[in-house]
Amino acid sequence: MPSPPSSFATISRNRTVFSRKWTNKEYAIAFTSFSFTLILFSLTRRPNLREPSRVSSSNHLVPLTLLSNATQRGALCLDGSAPGYHFQKGFGSGYQNWLLHIEGGGWCDSVASCYQRKMTALGSSKHMETEVPFSGILSSDPSQNPYFFNWNKVRVRYCDGASFAGHQESEIKDGNGLFFRGQIIWEAIMDELLSIGMSKAKQALLSGCSAGGLATLIHCDDFRKYFSKDINVKCLADAGFFLDEEDVLRNRTMRSFYHDVVQLQGVAKSLHKDCIARIEPFKCLFPLEIVKNIKTPVFFVHPAYDFWQIQNILVPHGSDPHGYWKSCRLNIPNCNADQFDVLHGFRKSLLKRLDEFQQRKEIGMFINSCFIHCQTGMGETWHSHNSPKINDKTIAETVADWYFDRKVLKLIDCPYPCNPTCRNMDFTRK
Repeated sequence: MPSPPSSFATISRNRTVFSRKWTNKEYAIAFTSFSFTLILFSLTRRPNLREPSRVSSSNHLVPLTLLSNATQRGALCLDGSAPGYHFQKGFGSGYQNWLLHIEGGGWCDSVASCYQRKMTALGSSKHMETEVPFSGILSSDPSQNPYFFNWNKVRVRYCDGASFAGHQESEIKDGNGLFFRGQIIWEAIMDELLSIGMSKAKQALLSGCSAGGLATLIHCDDFRKYFSKDINVKCLADAGFFLDEEDVLRNRTMRSFYHDVVQLQGVAKSLHKDCIARIEPFKCLFPLEIVKNIKTPVFFVHPAYDFWQIQNILVPHGSDPHGYWKSCRLNIPNCNADQFDVLHGFRKSLLKRLDEFQQRKEIGMFINSCFIHCQTGMGETWHSHNSPKINDKTIAETVADWYFDRKVLKLIDCPYPCNPTCRNMDFTRK
């Protein structure tokens, strides 16, 4: 299989170093994807990514815009700073089309982990980059992003720690300086984008990666309500289908974690009422339950061997005291036959959950067998000559067929290692 590009190797190296700082449960799940998310976007400014001639060179880096009325609306990041977004104006045939992409970065489930988070770019705009490059699904290069390159594009910064679903009433009044305003942030950013042109959109796509993918599912139907019924509005979740599965010690680590996130930040108020009335609120945070109630068309881009879920749900920190999984969880070719049996079982669990939506014609899927997490934000995996493919189609091509109503495909890859086009992460590379 092809070696990961240099940017992937750098992501791997930095992520591994970062994750060593956090060892207990509340920090492990909340933080292990942080550096991947941050470095993912910081490494996308590459010499071979060219902007189209009609886009000036100043648009290679897209500036941060802080929400204009954050204080008045009470829309605040964890530390009380104003939330932000990066906006690149559309042009040509795409000047009235809008694509929003919500960044990922885990969650925080305790006062301690949220307090640590508020001192990072994922909890405070004071630590956010003032400019970021746009690549993959956000790129303005038609060769890298042929279907959405000239749309109005927005990267929504993630700074609340609960997939834009926290509620102010759950804030702890003990002077810790934590603000749980995810739902308000979502509503305030939507209102601001509507005021600068999104209200006139002819087509709209809400997308997100990881925790941003979960936010996309949570708010998908609400996003649809901002537009008239004749407007084409859909949602794309990238690596956001988190599973409620047992880990290798038969513990429900993710279930416990989501329970604490929902309880701490009052997330239940942002989840579907029918689900909350039927089962425990934290179970309604899992995508399996969310999608059951979504009426807007949805597309899933998801790796069957999602390294984040393998490292945090299947083999989380503390579940492997003797290091049996250490090499395997960092580089999938290092796994032995018994470990592959477990990994293939995890894949089967994913496919079993997704099978519930096979009959829904409006739902599309691109489920490849790669060891990666989030594939829409990078040109290498979104659309290039050596991107991951299923049936000779890239992710971008499959998404475009679905979005533009050409054909709704549910592409399911064969088990690892059958697909030589995969761009697999290797966290052992130096």
